[in-house]
Amino acid sequence: MTLGGILKGATGAGLPVIAVPVLATIYDVRVAVAVMVLPNLISNLRQVWKFRDAPYDPVFVRTLATTGAIGAGVGTVALAWLQPIYVQVVMIAIIAVYIGLRLARLKLLVPMPLSRRMVGPVGLIGGMLQGAVGISAPAAVTFLNAIRFERKTFIFTVSAFFAAMCLVQLPLQIGYGIMTANTALLGLFALVPLSVAMPIGEWIGKKFSAQLFDMVILVFLTALAIKLLFDVL
Repeated sequence: MTLGGILKGATGAGLPVIAVPVLATIYDVRVAVAVMVLPNLISNLRQVWKFRDAPYDPVFVRTLATTGAIGAGVGTVALAWLQPIYVQVVMIAIIAVYIGLRLARLKLLVPMPLSRRMVGPVGLIGGMLQGAVGISAPAAVTFLNAIRFERKTFIFTVSAFFAAMCLVQLPLQIGYGIMTANTALLGLFALVPLSVAMPIGEWIGKKFSAQLFDMVILVFLTALAIKLLFDVL
C-alpha cells in the first residue's frame, strides 16, 4: 500500500496496479478489489480537490468519468458472478500487458480531437476492468498518457475518472456482499500508510527520474505476477 501510495502521489495513478495484486496474494481476489475501493475513492477525491484549478476540458472529463462509472458497474457484476480463479487469470494478463506497455515505451500520441472521439469507449473499457479486477491502467492510463496532458491536468482528469468508478463500485459491492464491514475496515486502515506515502510520492515526482521509478515498479509487478501465476497453477 505504501509503494502504491508513492506511485499515486508521484504520477496521479497506479495505486490499484500495485495494491490489488499485493492484496490478491494474501486474500481472495474479490476481497483485494473491494479493499481498495474506499482508499481509492478518498485518495482520488483528495487529488480532484487539490488540482481543481488545473486547466481541463469539462466535456472530456465528464465523458470519461461517466463511461468509466458505467463500465465499473458492469465489471462489478462480473466480479460477483465469475469464479475467483478466472478473475485472477484476467488480473495476471492485465499486469502483463501493463508491464509490456511500460517496457515498450511506445511514443504514442493521441491528438485532442481524436481523443474526444475515443474517450467514451476507453472510459467504458477501463471502467469494466476496474470493476472486475480493480486495475484499469492498461486502457485508461495509457490512453491519457498518450494525450500528453500537463501533469496537473493529467492528475485531475485521472482522479475524477477513478473517483466516479469508486462511487459506483461501492454500493454495488455492498449489494452483492463483496464489500463487508471487515473489508471496509481493512480499506480504512489502508488509508494510514497511503496518507503518509502520497506526499512522499509527490516530492519524488518532482525531484527524481521517472524512468528509474518506473523500473522499480515494473520489477516489483513482475514478481507479483509470477507469484499470482504460481497460485493459479
